Amino acid sequence: MNIDELPRDDIVLPFRIVPFALRGRLVRLGATLDTILHRHAYPKLVAQALAEALTMAAALAATLKYDGVFSIQTKGDGPVKMLVADVTSDGALRGYAQFDAARVAELGEGPVSAPRLFGAGYLAFTVDQGADMERYQGIVEMTEPTLAECAHHYFRQSEQFEAGLKVAVSGMPDADGTMRWRAGAIMIQRLPPEDAQGSAEGGDVDPLAAARREEEEDGWRRAMILMGSAKAQELADAALPPWKLVDRLFLAEGVEIYRPLALAHRCRCDPARMRQVLRTIPRAELETMREPDGAVHITCEFCNTTQLFADLDALYAPT
Repeated sequence: MNIDELPRDDIVLPFRIVPFALRGRLVRLGATLDTILHRHAYPKLVAQALAEALTMAAALAATLKYDGVFSIQTKGDGPVKMLVADVTSDGALRGYAQFDAARVAELGEGPVSAPRLFGAGYLAFTVDQGADMERYQGIVEMTEPTLAECAHHYFRQSEQFEAGLKVAVSGMPDADGTMRWRAGAIMIQRLPPEDAQGSAEGGDVDPLAAARREEEEDGWRRAMILMGSAKAQELADAALPPWKLVDRLFLAEGVEIYRPLALAHRCRCDPARMRQVLRTIPRAELETMREPDGAVHITCEFCNTTQLFADLDALYAPT
């Protein structure tokens, strides 16, 4: 592949730090993120939080093998009541936030910690592969300053998932004052060691295995330091190709870069599914929901698109 012809935005770029069995993902979001955030008139603090969650969702989902939907959700008693970001296994990204506008305004414009923004609550990671598959969910309290650091706290508690994550969000007004949003993230995941035994016959410590584990431990520490050296502006910089950032950080360690995965804003709201939901509501109750134009209006919380249902006879007709 000609790496210079690859897309720079709205992608997840996989890479591998070769000597130490470390997998990496670099996320770069541009127009896709901007489109999602402008579906609603979010205050700046809310938009920033949702952008962070969307970028985290893209990074975390790319480390998993699944066929379905990976989601990040917050729920708390603070100014932002709930926030949802999800991504399908084919790269369809969406998100929305529920918030108390007056309480958010009281926080001002400056940086606000996750506990102040979300209150007492939790951050949940969910993998949903459909009704016939077991649903996986991990939950952590939101006690750290940012959502990314809350995720780090979850990684530290997990025995199956050892990773480091850094997220950056950038919002800049354009010529007409409209805020334009970009974001980026870099994530390093440590794979389970190939030699979990580490012992020779008779229970003695295998010196070669011990030396290899020590080398891998040192490589993991160095990779985390190098990841932390990535500047926030670099992660979200449209002018900096993401593969060049990966090379700058890890080339000396030995890095392989793979073809990026495309991300796009695609909502999954479906008129047929909405009709099924409406059919569960008693007809008399639905009649009271008619708007002045005679139709029942149903708005998707994610994409803010409204569907109109005027013919209730057809809606309740047997199928």
